[in-house]
Amino acid sequence: MTNLSNARLPLRCWAEIDLDALERNLRLIRASLPGHMRYVAVVKADAYGHGLHQASAALMHAGADLFAVANLSEAAALRELSNDWPILMLSPVIPDEDRFLAEYDVAATVSTLEEVARFDAVARSAKRPLQVHLKIDTGMGRLGVWHEEAPTLCAAILAAPHLRLAGVFTHFASPDDDPAFTAEQRSRFLAALSRCSGLDLSKLFVHADNSAGLESIEMAGPFNAVRIGLLQFGILPRPRSLLEQVHTEPVFSFRTRVGIVKQLPAGTDISYGRTHTLRRDSTVAILCAGYGDGISRAASNRGWVLIRGKRCPVLGRVTMDQTIVDVTEVPGVISGDEAVLVGRQMGAELSIMEFSGWSDTIPWEVLCSVTKRVPRVYKTSLGL
Repeated sequence: MTNLSNARLPLRCWAEIDLDALERNLRLIRASLPGHMRYVAVVKADAYGHGLHQASAALMHAGADLFAVANLSEAAALRELSNDWPILMLSPVIPDEDRFLAEYDVAATVSTLEEVARFDAVARSAKRPLQVHLKIDTGMGRLGVWHEEAPTLCAAILAAPHLRLAGVFTHFASPDDDPAFTAEQRSRFLAALSRCSGLDLSKLFVHADNSAGLESIEMAGPFNAVRIGLLQFGILPRPRSLLEQVHTEPVFSFRTRVGIVKQLPAGTDISYGRTHTLRRDSTVAILCAGYGDGISRAASNRGWVLIRGKRCPVLGRVTMDQTIVDVTEVPGVISGDEAVLVGRQMGAELSIMEFSGWSDTIPWEVLCSVTKRVPRVYKTSLGL
């Protein structure tokens, strides 16, 4: 009997990840920054849907200084790769998770005095110091101690016998569309640091800027690290950015196949809800992907795909497993042809910014919404 679980089935919908491009992007970003700036690679949410193990291994090879994750599961997956890189957990630690901070050697984000007591107890029990990063809330209203109260929490961390302060940071609420408030947050952060006694900032990771905030980055002062997420994957967080000249390359592409091609007469109503009526006799292609794969239903009657290097509009509603597109102007389309949802084909390109616009969302969500049933195919200089 054939073991189908081990058979290499043809791909009908897949995401292609260029790991060589990811490494080149990290090196380009680093080269554009002052030499003292350290690189914090944000790899939460399965490295933004690119694959935590594969993307992190490439970033390690390219020289990332610290990895930022959202939870301990992600930290544990990183520890399967290496024990050498420091890891920062950006999200709060719930009490049942405390003991694993020491087991996986993960730096926790500290926002409250209660966390200081908990984490110090964990380190004491483990008989080893535990590193932490102090987060200061400068206007995001999420994690972090309110900036006016930061000196009290900082003093508590420094007084805790089993904790070691490894970094201090904040998070900008609107770095891509409100430079005035970003400047205010930066000022609050610097003022809070100035009131925290006993800090040797030269020995800490001091970070406020992420990919979207790099346009307003201050190269001087105490800042010595940047958190890079979206930009390392070749996606500008906004149409224009300070780092446009870096020329990062897209790492991610999203592709599917044509299932069947058929002729339909003018007047035919398309898909669920009959939301599109053909105005002419048309040739349509039925794609082997839908919202069950990561094509947003919001792209219905708005999105485009590339087939044979030509843009083809989405007709009707995107369904769970299939999407209908108009290929009347593209001669010769047949079953099995590749359709590009995000990426390049024959000199044409559909960017993830376009795709997210049709989907009424942002690139971060698009990347995280490509589902588990979509295989990730990893491309390197050695091949796929």
